[in-house]
Amino acid sequence: MTVTDGRGRRVADGGLARWLAGIAPVRLRGEVAIALVPDAHIRKLNRQYRGKVYATDVLSFPAARGPRTAARGPRPFGDIVIATGVARQQAREAGHSYQAELRVLALHGFLHLLGYDHDDPDDHGRMARAEARLRRRGGLPAGLIARAGAGQRPRPARAAARASAWGWGPTRNKK
Repeated sequence: MTVTDGRGRRVADGGLARWLAGIAPVRLRGEVAIALVPDAHIRKLNRQYRGKVYATDVLSFPAARGPRTAARGPRPFGDIVIATGVARQQAREAGHSYQAELRVLALHGFLHLLGYDHDDPDDHGRMARAEARLRRRGGLPAGLIARAGAGQRPRPARAAARASAWGWGPTRNKK
């Protein structure tokens, strides 16, 4: 897992990559790129890929799936993009640290990369249960779905798109 500024430059992540890698089930470990970007950047991505004109908290871009070979290295899951300004605001609202909020958002984005979708009627709470299980493993008091259910301001949390593990553009829109 790598954490960058959205331009490919690694940033100090306060242990975010190590934390997410540590809570991911062993069979689901692979390459994930996390970009911590300004709100203006995620607003552009949100408008481009979801048609929403506001800065959301986290977007996920699953990697295109193809046949795996041992020579290719770790399985690419995709990209997670987190808006730093929105994350700081939500941390204040939730009464925890910025680092804790980055973990909440990275976990939520990771679950979307795995194919979970809390907005899909066929989900039947599966994503919420997976989020609860993994956040407890990682020591987080609440996840994004649980918070939204408790009356805090819900925010759309993913881009309905497929993308390469290193790019920002989808190859297919789901919505």
